[in-house]
Amino acid sequence: MAGLTHGPVVPQVERLLREMLREKRWGAGGRLPNEVQLAAELGVGRSSVREAIRLLARDGWVDVRHGSGTFAAREIPVDVGRMLRRAELLELHEVRRALEVEAARLAAKRIRREDVAGLAARLDKRQAHLEDSPAAFVDADLDFHRGVVELSGNAVLLGLFDSVRPRLREALTDMVAHEAGLPDQSCSHAELLTALENGDPEAAIAATVSNVDTIMDFLRAKQGDDR
Repeated sequence: MAGLTHGPVVPQVERLLREMLREKRWGAGGRLPNEVQLAAELGVGRSSVREAIRLLARDGWVDVRHGSGTFAAREIPVDVGRMLRRAELLELHEVRRALEVEAARLAAKRIRREDVAGLAARLDKRQAHLEDSPAAFVDADLDFHRGVVELSGNAVLLGLFDSVRPRLREALTDMVAHEAGLPDQSCSHAELLTALENGDPEAAIAATVSNVDTIMDFLRAKQGDDR
């Protein structure tokens, strides 16, 4: 079982507890340790454990009985709603892949030296929000990607990005808030900035593909885990 990595803590705690429940660590219907014990074992704060337990209870993985404790569900639930959200997010990323790959290619050809600092500032803001609220992080992330599309110099691509952005923001915020084990895409974002600064279209395409495909592979794997 993998431990904690860089990024939002609550989704990772939820993932670890979900794995423990799937492995029947406490048995079907068994009582979980209290918040203090779980926080000490996982090396996190009680508030993170409390929020993760709340999410697990919402999805039917545990039963919280006030005054008695938290108990493992007798059967592992199938979260149909989350599977549908993942399917929709996959479709959004298919659109995003086509749009942003072409935007990155064009931006690498058309970017000016004075544009680099502004895009770098957007990336710095994204990184600064890594451990903030999901909505704040997603907004900063999408601002960076919109900056790349702007630098493509193609008004139609920018219009398409803006038209899909509200739904993408909603779906990504839900994913960051509730999906455990999200891969850290900081490297691919830095590689994209470097490729644009160097005016290298092929490297810009590769970095964009790496970013989008990693998320798509993650979503497909999670859908498989739930079946």
